Amino acid sequence: MPELRLRTSDLLLRPTTEADLPAVAATLSADATINPRLPRFSALDESTSRAVSAHQSYWQSVGNWSPDSWRLDLVVTLGERIIGVQSLEGEDFLVLRTVDSASYLARDTRGRGWGKQARRAVLALAFGPLGADYAITSAWHHNAASLGVSKALGYKPNGESRERSDAGPGADTMVHLRLTRTDWEASGHGASVKISGFERCRPLFGL
Repeated sequence: MPELRLRTSDLLLRPTTEADLPAVAATLSADATINPRLPRFSALDESTSRAVSAHQSYWQSVGNWSPDSWRLDLVVTLGERIIGVQSLEGEDFLVLRTVDSASYLARDTRGRGWGKQARRAVLALAFGPLGADYAITSAWHHNAASLGVSKALGYKPNGESRERSDAGPGADTMVHLRLTRTDWEASGHGASVKISGFERCRPLFGL
């Protein structure tokens, strides 16, 4: 789906390519949450381990894609620079009509509203061309920035769970939130997002 583009006032989001992976890995700081389903390599230094995870995550999303189970990874670009990744995921999407999301930004680009713009962009795709009814998301209880973005976009509390911590041994509390189509449409947040190149991607989502 190379033609898909999501544009906000400051950012362009496009599907990640293999050529993007070195730049993507460079955005991963020590506090970025890594997909817990990926393996860990304790013998590698932290930077190399995160670079391996970035590559594995990309190959996993491409290799495992099907209309019933998919994860769309989009690089978040500011001008010519890749500043992070915003993902949108659908598990049994054609039945559940529910998307999940995850993201991270380079440390020096945070606190400027770009995380909110990136999330708004994928929600516009989800509730627009994809026809989702719900969007869910999760964050560690201490991740105030991520939780703040979700609440600002209209997500409501959807429970908590205990999960294996990604910051060391033991468990921690994960907070879950949900956004309905009704609340999204009432917010008007999608009006400023421009989506192009979706029609050629439609068959990949089973639509």
